[in-house]
Amino acid sequence: MLALALLLAGGAATGCGGRATTHHKPGTSHEQASGGVGTLLTATDGTGHRLREVPAQGAPEVQLTVRPDSEDGWNLQLAVTNYRFTPDSTGGAALPGAGHAHLELDGRKLARLYGPWFHLPAAQVPEGTHTLTVRLYADDHTAWAVSGKPVEGTAQLTATAPGQPGGHSHGDTPPPSQTPAPEQADRTVTITVRDGKVSPAPARTELRRGERVALRVTSDRADTLHVHGYDKELALPAGQEATLILTADRTGLFEVETHESSLVLTQLLVR
Repeated sequence: MLALALLLAGGAATGCGGRATTHHKPGTSHEQASGGVGTLLTATDGTGHRLREVPAQGAPEVQLTVRPDSEDGWNLQLAVTNYRFTPDSTGGAALPGAGHAHLELDGRKLARLYGPWFHLPAAQVPEGTHTLTVRLYADDHTAWAVSGKPVEGTAQLTATAPGQPGGHSHGDTPPPSQTPAPEQADRTVTITVRDGKVSPAPARTELRRGERVALRVTSDRADTLHVHGYDKELALPAGQEATLILTADRTGLFEVETHESSLVLTQLLVR
């Protein structure tokens, strides 16, 4: 009996498989929590995220397509294979063919993506020719890789001044010396996010259908703003004000929140 008790005690200390257990979420298995898929390499993706090597057969793939938006900027589509977006488990273990993506402009991160579509505002892209890159990551923020190279897709984008030949016009945008956001919108909502708190406190912003609202947001950490129901997103650089102008052409109640910090900023009530 004593030998049996010692054996059971040893098993409890080491967990399943004879190794230390992990503190994983209730309802997940030890295999899910350990996330032992692929081979973790010492090499990184260039931004400090380690590569997670998987065999070429059945590996995640991504292709990036960029289309001008009729109102502002561009719409990006990520066509993925052997991969699914899992925003609910971000920060968890690396599971096969799952995770999120990063969007980079000329090597500079703009946003984390949790789905196949993303709206890139013209204000986020300087004039000139640029390279957009989308890279696939596991839930534990390691980069999926094949043959030592990150799984990614690229596309070229050229931004020119409105009205220039070959340029992509975004409406009657005034010269940069002016402040267009408040003047182009019927309503302006100014929001500040600091230390995980939203100021002013989240409330409802009532709009008439067809009105244009400017969401002016300043966050103390890099994040992404998302307007539910309209599928509009805006990269929020740390410490800098960013503005999204939206035409309220749908009636209903729509939440405006941040992706990274999962904060509700306001609710748009369109009648």
